[in-house]
Order: sequence, then C-alpha cells, then structure tokens
Amino acid sequence: MKFVYDFHEGNKDLKDLLGGKGANLAEMTNLGLPVPPGFTITTEACQEFLRVGTHVPGLAAEVDEHLAALERAMGRRLGDPDDPLLVSVRSGAKFSMPGMMETVLNVGLNDASVAGLSRQAGGNDRFAWDSYRRLIQMFGKTVCDVPGGEFEDALHEAKTAKGVKDDVQLDADDLKALVTAYKKVFVKHTGHDFPQDPREQLDLAVEAVFRSWNADRAVLYRRQERIPADLGTAVNVVAMVFGNLGADSGTGVAFTRDPASGEQGVYGDYLANAQGEDVVAGIRNTLALAELEKLDKRSYDELMRIMATLEGHYRDLCDIEFTIERGKLWMLQTRVGKRTAAAAFTIAAQLVDEGVIDLDEALTRVTGNQLGQLMFPRFDLSGSPESVTRGIGASPGAAYGEVVFTSARAVEAAAQGKSVILVRRETNPDDLPGMIAARGILTSRGGKTSHAAVVARGMGKTCVCGADEVEVGSSSFAVGETVVNEGDVISIDGTTGRVYLGEVPVRPSEVVQYFEGDLDPAHANEPLVAAVHRIITHADEKRRLNVRTNADTGADAARARRFGAQGIGLCRTEHMFLGDRRELVERLILARTDAERNDALAALQPLQRADFLEIFREMNGLPVTVRLIDPPLHEFLPSLEELAVKVAVAHEHGRRVEHDEQMLAAVRRMHEQNPMLGLRGVRLGLVIPGLFGMQVRAIAEAAVALAAEGGNPRPEIMVPLVGAVQELETVRAEAERIIADVIGDSGVEVLIGTMIEVPRAALTAGQIAEAAEFFSFGTNDLTQMGWGFSRDDVEGAFFWRYLELGIFGISPFESIDTEGVGRLVRIAAEEGRATRPGLKLGVCGEHGGDPDSVHFFHEVGLDYVSCSPFRVPIARLEAGRAAVESEGSDHR
Repeated sequence: MKFVYDFHEGNKDLKDLLGGKGANLAEMTNLGLPVPPGFTITTEACQEFLRVGTHVPGLAAEVDEHLAALERAMGRRLGDPDDPLLVSVRSGAKFSMPGMMETVLNVGLNDASVAGLSRQAGGNDRFAWDSYRRLIQMFGKTVCDVPGGEFEDALHEAKTAKGVKDDVQLDADDLKALVTAYKKVFVKHTGHDFPQDPREQLDLAVEAVFRSWNADRAVLYRRQERIPADLGTAVNVVAMVFGNLGADSGTGVAFTRDPASGEQGVYGDYLANAQGEDVVAGIRNTLALAELEKLDKRSYDELMRIMATLEGHYRDLCDIEFTIERGKLWMLQTRVGKRTAAAAFTIAAQLVDEGVIDLDEALTRVTGNQLGQLMFPRFDLSGSPESVTRGIGASPGAAYGEVVFTSARAVEAAAQGKSVILVRRETNPDDLPGMIAARGILTSRGGKTSHAAVVARGMGKTCVCGADEVEVGSSSFAVGETVVNEGDVISIDGTTGRVYLGEVPVRPSEVVQYFEGDLDPAHANEPLVAAVHRIITHADEKRRLNVRTNADTGADAARARRFGAQGIGLCRTEHMFLGDRRELVERLILARTDAERNDALAALQPLQRADFLEIFREMNGLPVTVRLIDPPLHEFLPSLEELAVKVAVAHEHGRRVEHDEQMLAAVRRMHEQNPMLGLRGVRLGLVIPGLFGMQVRAIAEAAVALAAEGGNPRPEIMVPLVGAVQELETVRAEAERIIADVIGDSGVEVLIGTMIEVPRAALTAGQIAEAAEFFSFGTNDLTQMGWGFSRDDVEGAFFWRYLELGIFGISPFESIDTEGVGRLVRIAAEEGRATRPGLKLGVCGEHGGDPDSVHFFHEVGLDYVSCSPFRVPIARLEAGRAAVESEGSDHR
C-alpha cells in the first residue's frame, strides 16, 4: 500500500485519500499555480496508525524518499545548520474541520540551524528567532501536551518588560530570551529538552497530527457536523515559506465572494510580517484584503488573477490561504469555502445567472439545515436601539443572552436552560464546547477568517468578531466607561456587527414572511429572498416525494398550507381531549355502565366533529390523515401520587371526597409499569367499546358536512400501534359500518390504514396490507421499540456517552438509523406493496423533517413525508435535492 504522494501525483478528486487540503494542494500544483513543494501522507496511513497505536510499517521509508525529493527541489536539506530546509506539518481531513486538528510550523529548526536561517534571510536575526520560538510553542503544545497558557504567559511577560503591545515589536534579543524561556517551560512539563534532531521533530509532529483526529475537540466537532469518525486525517508536509520576514512579507486569507452575504467583491484579511496561524487565530487585528493593493500591488494583482482562476476551476466560492515572502506570492491552500446560509443561497443563484452551473446543481449547493437557519427571527430595530460598539459581522443572525467569559461557563449555563453569549478576546479550538452551547459569540480580536468566524459560520451560530473597543476581562468587559458583567444580557447582530445592551426584540425573517405569503419575491429588498424562491420552486418541480404536515388545529393546518404542505400526514386526536374537555374524558374513564360510557362518548362526538370540520376546511382538497386516539387514557387523569396525597389528607381531616376516591381507584386500576407498551392505540379501541367508533363517526360527519358546503374533503383514518392484521381487521369492520351509515350518497371517500410503529407490524407488512389502504411509518415509536430505548429517558441518561464513544454518530431519534430501523421501513414498504401494489406509503415521525432522513425515504420509495409546519419548506427542499442526487447516481 502506498502511503505518501507528492503534490504532482494527486488531484482534487482524491479527498478520501489525500484529505481536502492535500487534494487541493495537488490540484493547484497541476494548474501551475505557485505552491511550495511538498507531499501528503494519506488518510489510510492515519487509519493504520490509530489501529496499531505505533509506527506504521513502511511509512518511514516512504517519507525518506519523498523528503529527499523535496530537499532536491528546494536545494536545501532538513537540519542543515548552514542552509536549513524547514517544513510545515499540517492536518487535512476529507471534510474541513477548521482549527480542530494540529499544525506545526517551522519543523527542522534547532539551536544550530537558527543561525543558518538568519544568514539565509540576509542576516535577519529577528526573523530566525521568531520562527524558532514559534516552533517550540507549537511543538510543545501540539506534540507534547505542554499547556499553551504557559507559553502565552511567557510571551506576555516579554512584551510587558519591553513595554510593547504586539509581538512584532520584540527585537531579536527579546525573542532569543523568549526561546530560552520557552525551553524551560518545555523541560518543566516534559522532563526532557526540546528535541534537536529535525527528523525526530518531523516524525513526532506527523504522529501528533494523526492522534489529533481523536482529540476531544475534533470528536465534538465531527459529532456537531455529522462527519464520520472513521475517515482519519491526511498529513501535509510542505516546504516553509515565510510571511514574517519583514514589512515586504505577510500572510492572508481570501474569499472569492463574501462568505457572509455571497456578494461579489474582494474579501479577506491580510497581516504583514506574520505567519498564517496569526491570521486564523485572530491574535492580531488584520487589514482588509483590499489594503494589500496599496502595500504590494504586484502581489495583489497576481492574487486576484489566481482567485479568478480558482473560482472558475472549482465553479464555487473558494477560500484561499496565501503567504507573501519578500514580494513573492505563494498559495498554501484552497477549498470550497464555508459560508453562511444566506451566502449559500445567494451564491448558488448567482452562479446560475453567470452560466457556471444549472438549477439542478444549484439545488445540491444548499441544504435544508441552511434554509432552517434563514427562518430564524432577526432583530427588530424599529425602536432604534443604540449599539454600545460595533465589530465585524462574521456570521449572521440575531442572538441575545447572558454574557459568559469561558467555554465551561457557557456549557454550564446552557445546561441550566439559559441563553448565553460567549465573549472572548479570541477563541481557540478548546472553546468549541462553549461555542456549541452559546447562542452567539463575540470576540474583541480577529476578522472574518478568524477561528471564531469560520467555526461559527460552519455551525450557523451568530458571531461578531474584531470588536476592538471591547476590553475583555475575566468576569466583565468594558467599552469606554460602559462595563458589562458576567450574567448581564447583551444582543449581537451577526450581519451588521453591532452589539446592544439588553435584549433587543426580534421580528420574523424575510424568508418566513415569503413562505407565509407576506412578501412577494419580485419586490423583496434582498436578493436572498429571490434566491430562496427560485431554488425552492425548482425543488418542487424536481421532487417525487410529497410533503405533508403534522397538525392538530385549523391554525396549524392553515400555516402549514401557506408553507407549502400538500396535506396532513398526522392529525393527533388526543390533543383534542385536553383543556376544558378533560371532564368528559374523566366521565368516560369513570363510567360504570354502558349507558354512562355512551353518554360520555356522545358528549365528545360533536366537539370532535367540529375540530375535524375546521381542519378539513383548511385542507380542502388535500388529504388529511387522522390518527385515532393513541396514548393510554390515564395520561388524561391526575397523577397517582397527587391523588393519593389529596385523598389521604382529606381522610386525616375526617372528610370524604367521593369523586377523588373514585378517580384514585380508576388510576390505580389503570396504572401500568410501562405504559408506552401497555393499553394504548388499537388496544384501547378494542377494550373500550365505542371509543374508536365515536371518532370514526365524527370524522365521517365532518367530511360529509364539508362536502355539503361544496368542499372536497379527503379523510384518511389511521389506526395506531397495530401489531397483527387481526387487530386492524376488527377495527376496520366497525369503521366501515359507521362510514357507510354516515356518508350515504355524499360521494365522500374515506381511506383506512395504519401506522407502522411496532417492529412486528413491519415484519408482517404483507399480511397487514391486506386490510390497509395506506401505511404511515411512526418512526419515533419504531425507533424506540426497535432499539429498546425509552425516548423520554435515554437521551439524558446515556446518549451522551454513546455519542462520545462513537456508538452513535447522531441520536437515532434525530436522524433515522438506516441500517436497523430503516431496514424495517424498507421491508414493510416492499412487502406491503407486494401485497397491494397501490399501497400509499408515508412517514409521520420526527424524522419526516430531518434532511438526511428525507433522502432515505426518497430512496426507499415512500410517497410522502410529514413534519411540523415550520419544517415543511426544509422537507420540500431536501426532497428536491434527493431527486436530483438520485438522477445523478442513475446517470453514473
């Protein structure tokens, strides 16, 4: 097996093997762009290293061979004291994981070669010692787990002693002393001196990058972004080029379009006399990329040409890292850039207009999750609130919450149900848990390409960076005379970069207003709304799956229809038994005779009929699937503990409470150890005579009433929790008698089907289809019973540990388990249609609105998905994407 590839051997399509960074370095090399020579150690080598836990057989020999070729290309040798070759060692997984894994720069420097590096740089002692202190700091923290804070403390002490603010103001002697201080920190924590053998430095750095694949922050980021845990990272070994050689050198990050808005123009950050990590870390506030034209017009013009070349080649927004070494431009990385949700839609539409891609491809460039982000509210600034300061709007959104200053505090407060804003000078990868927990992030340093900005955009978090008026302390921050303490509430606007004191009210997003019908895309102020309209319209044209909604009221049904729902896939009738109607349910439960029970049912029937008529009117002409009552009846009664205490207290005071005593007896009689597997669903309808019959009659009468008004009702009656065809046959026989009695010659047609939510139902679907005209998969219960999990208990009890261990990539209640529960769905769909070819198939569990699950349901051949009203546009978009991707795979 080949473990190492020179850049000229790869290309952008080898991301699985070379990682994104290595594949794109190879692609730029093949395009003839100025890329420093180097080689990539593959993801397969990483996988093997993590498997064996030690040196990978054969890897060292391959590295020797490619290192020798690199030395020949550069005319320098690693470790040569007179003319040393230095290399960077950088991670690069298939999917971008900004800042989550390790990088070590300036590998190859030691006490002997630092003088040679100075001579190589024309006697620039400051540059050489600056590079050496960076190596010790990065190597110590990355490879040997030396606490990074101690290096920072030493640097802070050096700047304080010198009386300067920035590290660029330290001279060669200052940096030489800092190297000595760093070495002492290294020895203190490792017990040995900093390694002087350059090849040992290289090998240890490579292994550290491999190990960083399983670092806590990398695992957490993969879980957040749903990146598979078994991919591994590649390692890129690249000849160093130096941006810290003086004023004519520097480093930067550029975007071919604005990653926040999608607008075309010159976007990015540049930092003179710096190495690349300085820009990404946000430790110094950068210059706007446009300023580079004034500092070095030749390099700027060349960069603009290369950016145009790369965007044309990749046909997308590109994120580019570059270094200028004494006026010479070098390309260090490119990738299809992370962008905000708004930018994703805007750029996709722009590229269609430019003729670069078609609408099918534009549809694959956006996601349902991004659309969901665009539907969150924005600040309502009609009251003209005064901002306390302004930074760089790095990731759009409106976020407010209590100020916290550490990642740990953000996690703790969020666990208490609080909304928090994480405030830091700059974030680093160790802050990831707090960034996930926070509603938004505010930093006083850094720009649109800083760690905080890139990670926040990837997660869809609101972020304001580079608010340099903000002086951040340990438990407060100050802007001039204004002091904000931990626990105070602030609001941050990730679009404008403004920061407000207190909670600013929010208003609906324009995207929601568009879906609600309150905004004509032709007259919208933002190109974003027009882009969303154009792409969602195309998704509707392409998709095979219909999208219905889960709705229990007329208001929910009306809103879902405005959002594009094509019917109701789940109307839960138990919600109609709450509120003022509890008394009637209690009468039903406490009934001692058939007459008492029938009286209670007769009182409930007109109320149910009115509910159904309202919903049928809102969904006139569209199918409405009504689920007969599903939960155990005791859920409508007071708790056993409360009743027992109430009766006991009454008895202690010599009072009789006959009603409460009867209720307590009923609750005790109906008490179940595991009610989710007890008397509920179809079992309830079979045990309590007339209960299902009352609901069926109410449904049929409501449908006939709408037909009499000239409407077109399309009711579908769904029997829950069926596990055997005999259960469904019994209920169906009674339902058909009632329906025939009610509908007469009204022309109303009523379908009868069942939920597939018990594993046995899925495995005997061929039998059940003989009595069912449709199946609707209740994936919540199917997941619960398929895994043997109580969904009400397990998420907080042990799911965190399962996610941590990699047993789950994501909760199976959030995204469908395609291998297990999904196989049950597939079996039921195939065997059901084998019995009844015209069998209608849908899904009404929470998975119906999950983007990944929608693709699976398309693949399995379901007819529709059903989800909450708010997620209907998301399901529409994903159903269209699934159809386009399916067409693409068919053509390959």
